[in-house]
Amino acid sequence: MSNIPETGRTSRVTIRLIAIQILVFSLILTLGGRLWFLQIRNGDEYQEEAAGNHVQQVVQPAPRGTLYDARGVPLADTETRLVVSASRTELMKMRDDGEAVLGRVAEVLGMTGEEVAHKVRLCNNETPQPCWNGSPYQPIPITDEATTQQALTIRERGEDFPGITAEPAAVRRYPAPYKANTAQVLGYLSPVTDEEVQKAKDTDSPLLRSDQVGRSGLERSYDTQLRGDAGVLRYEVDKLGRVLGMADSDEPVAGSSVVTSIDSRVQAVAEYQLNQAMETARKETDSITGRPYEADSGAVVVMESKTGRIVAMASQPDYDPNAWVGGIDAEQYAELTGENSNYPLLNRAIQGQAAPGSIFKVVSSMGAVNAGYPFDDTYSCSSSYSLGSHSFANFESTGHGPITLGKALEVSCNTVFYRLGHTEWRKDGGSKVKPGEADEHLYKAAKDFGLSKKTGIDLPNEVTGRIPDRQWKQDYWEANKDSWCKQAKAAKKTGDEQKDYVAKLARENCETGMQLRAGDSIIYAIGQGDILVTPIQMATGYAAISNGGTLYDPTVGKAIISPDGREVETIEPTAHGKLPASKKTVSQIDQALQDVATRGTASWRFTTWPHDEIPIHAKTGTAQVYGKQTTSWLATYTDDYTIVMTISQAGTGSGASGPAVRNLYDAIYGVEEDGSIDRKKALLPKPEKDLPRISPTGTVQAERTDPKLVKFWREAEFS
Repeated sequence: MSNIPETGRTSRVTIRLIAIQILVFSLILTLGGRLWFLQIRNGDEYQEEAAGNHVQQVVQPAPRGTLYDARGVPLADTETRLVVSASRTELMKMRDDGEAVLGRVAEVLGMTGEEVAHKVRLCNNETPQPCWNGSPYQPIPITDEATTQQALTIRERGEDFPGITAEPAAVRRYPAPYKANTAQVLGYLSPVTDEEVQKAKDTDSPLLRSDQVGRSGLERSYDTQLRGDAGVLRYEVDKLGRVLGMADSDEPVAGSSVVTSIDSRVQAVAEYQLNQAMETARKETDSITGRPYEADSGAVVVMESKTGRIVAMASQPDYDPNAWVGGIDAEQYAELTGENSNYPLLNRAIQGQAAPGSIFKVVSSMGAVNAGYPFDDTYSCSSSYSLGSHSFANFESTGHGPITLGKALEVSCNTVFYRLGHTEWRKDGGSKVKPGEADEHLYKAAKDFGLSKKTGIDLPNEVTGRIPDRQWKQDYWEANKDSWCKQAKAAKKTGDEQKDYVAKLARENCETGMQLRAGDSIIYAIGQGDILVTPIQMATGYAAISNGGTLYDPTVGKAIISPDGREVETIEPTAHGKLPASKKTVSQIDQALQDVATRGTASWRFTTWPHDEIPIHAKTGTAQVYGKQTTSWLATYTDDYTIVMTISQAGTGSGASGPAVRNLYDAIYGVEEDGSIDRKKALLPKPEKDLPRISPTGTVQAERTDPKLVKFWREAEFS
């Protein structure tokens, strides 16, 4: 028997019961507190997360708006194609993750298994293109070019293709009316990136992972308006991804359409004529190098002189924007971006930079008048101009004696402008003057003309060019002096310093590269040296001469039309400045440029032009580039239009660009070879002021033209 008293046993049991009760009570309090925390304190948050775990979204892309030309002809729209898509959710339920099904799909579509597998794999930081960047619950397109027979095969043998659909869907299309690609102006689409989705998350135009966005051209500039708002279908699913039912959904809202100022007929002729001019130049021999001209790139701009609206804009080499539709493959991408492609994605009308040559002399003339040189005074046009031991020759070493600035423009006399550039350099204090201490009238005139800055055109990635004044020389030297000095030092060690021209230049730049030298200002005055301009800049400036002095922002967009056609937002022309010249000086330059076309350097291209009925003005330019053949420039205008064309490594302005520009004017105004005017053949004798008609359903009604007429002007050759 135990010696423990009964009262002791009772007290121990009581203590144990109390301890158990305390433990139980503590657990209850803990669980209750946790329950309060989950259901009350953070209840809304967890409820939202739980709901998200059971609702999956499938995006319904909004129909993208159409890009129209000025007459309502579609330049970019959507078309219905047979699209074969895969449901990744269904494929992942299969034992082999759908590998066998995808193999059968590849066989039907004539694709390799690897190509199909790459199409349906999900993108991440380690997965290269092609891959799917959208939601895994979204049907993933494998091809948008399925034939009717391929689609029927998949649909009729549904048991062999679980998770695969073949049905009509809307995709982007670039129809190229009259064979006008308009590639660099229109741009292209591609899927958004995760970074772009996050960046746009809190903006007025958020992006979904399934969105396609504009990457260049108008597709990018007006992407927000064209894209619309995607719809969202919400499915209730279990943890295995099986659909249980439908939740609330949002219907897609179509994007607005954009009417442009482009005339697809003129655009077709511009593209053709630019290409023909380049092909013709390649058949001719450069008298300086002794080899055929390379004519490797070019651009042309047709602009309304009084508004700045772009009627046509072509760039060579070009490409087919349809290559991007449905996703571009690696081989095509390499062709468009590789080193041997000559970069057709570049819009050389706004991104191509080159020395302007003699078409820059109108700017030098304005600067000279501002510096105190009267336009009608006489200036020596000798056959050459000497600076120390170096002689700067006139074109073909021809002299014209004492002439006015107007006559200097007409005959394109270099030596008149050499003297002006040198004289102004000396008046400003020569090479010792620091930036900001000189008047620099010729350089300031160029900046006020709109050079060295963007014109403001409604296309992305416009470049600024450069005006090499004293400030630019200083900045450029500071950025490059270390490299120049290192190069000069290496050449001195090897003994190449005096033999190699590049090495000598490096030493000179190392020591005095910050100085604006006399030779810099001499060749600058004729548009040579370090100066760079773009075709759109020169077109804007010459259009300003035509309209009396106003520099307009070039625009391609003309109006934005809502999906139902009830709201129309017109994009009005806006000005950003005035020419750096008085009305009198502008008028004098205008007359001189008319003389260029009637009896000057461009006259041989316009001998049969009806000058009395349609006065035309012109300035030729032939720019020399170190290590390359000369660049052809031709800037022209009438009261209605300004046309500027440039071709790299093609020869003279009137020689290479002249025939193409003349053919363009012939097409626009309907001018026959003998100089008569056939108004029935004129494509656009006056700028299109009105917008296309809009039907009650909201669609834009196109005004059509006989394709044979456009074909006639495309294939017309100037003789």
